[in-house]
Amino acid sequence: MDPHLLRTFVAVAECGSFSAAAERLGYTQSAVSQHIAALEHDLGTPLLRRRPVVPTVPGERLLEHAGAILLRLDAARADVHRAIGDPPGALSIAASPLAAADGRLANALTEVRRARAGTAVVLTVCGREAVAQGVAAGEYHLGLVDGVAAPSDPLRLFGVGSLRTTAVSHDDLVVALAKDHPLAGRRRISLHDLVDARWIDAPDVAAPLADLRAATETDGIRPALTYSGTDVASLLALIAAGHGLAVLPLSATGSEVAAVPLTAPRLLHRTELLHGHTSEPSAAAVTAVLSGG
Repeated sequence: MDPHLLRTFVAVAECGSFSAAAERLGYTQSAVSQHIAALEHDLGTPLLRRRPVVPTVPGERLLEHAGAILLRLDAARADVHRAIGDPPGALSIAASPLAAADGRLANALTEVRRARAGTAVVLTVCGREAVAQGVAAGEYHLGLVDGVAAPSDPLRLFGVGSLRTTAVSHDDLVVALAKDHPLAGRRRISLHDLVDARWIDAPDVAAPLADLRAATETDGIRPALTYSGTDVASLLALIAAGHGLAVLPLSATGSEVAAVPLTAPRLLHRTELLHGHTSEPSAAAVTAVLSGG
C-alpha cells in the first residue's frame, strides 16, 4: 500500500471533499482523484462514496488503521534522521499549555543559553496529542506533556512509538469552581460527589473528562461546555463565570476561582518529558536539567 496514496485518502476523508483535500495537499484535484482510484484498485474495493464524499464501510476500516500507519512511517523517518545527527544550533520543543508554564522548562532553557550561546530555540505550545505525535514524527526534538494519573502510573500517551519518557514533576489536584458555587467552601472533595455536576471539558488544559470517568468508573461526568483552546486564563474565566467545574493542578488556579483539594480517587498531576534518540547537544542539555541529571 503506497503511503502517498494513503495520505491522500485520509485527507479526502477528513475534508469531505476532493477539491479541499487537493488544496490542503498542494495537488490538483485530478491528481487526488487518480490517487484515490489507484488505492481503490490496489485494495479491490471502493473506499469513498462520491455524493456526498464519505467513506464506505471498507474505507472506514482503513481509516481506523491509517493514522497509526502514517505516524509510524513518520516516526521511522525521524529515528533515521536522529541516528544520522541533527543540524547543530537549533532546538525545537513542543509543550502542552500547563507544561509550558512550568518553571522547570524556563530554567532548562536558561541553562541552554548559558552553555550553548547562539542556539536558536523554537517553543510551540499545543495540545497533548499534538505534542506526542510531533515528537514521534520528528517535528520537535523534545516534548513536555502534562496530565492526570494514579500515583504509580505513567501518563497514557497516544502514538509515542519508540520515544522515551522521563518523569519531570507531579503535583496535587484541585477542583476549580466559581467562588459562589455551593461547594466552594469545602475543605476537600471527592469526584464521586461531582458526577452530576456541570463540567467544562478542556482536554488540552484541564484533566480530560474521559480520564475522570475512567477514574470514577462511571459515565456520569459529562460536559456542560467544551473548551477546545489552550489558554488557561480563558478556562479560569469560564469557571469563574459559573459555566462549570474543572480539575486542575493547584499551581494553575488563580485568585478568581475557588480551589478545593481533590481527595478521591487518588490522582496526581504529572509532567513528563518525551524524547527520542537525538544527538542535538542542546536537546541533551534540556533533558538533563528537566530529568534532574
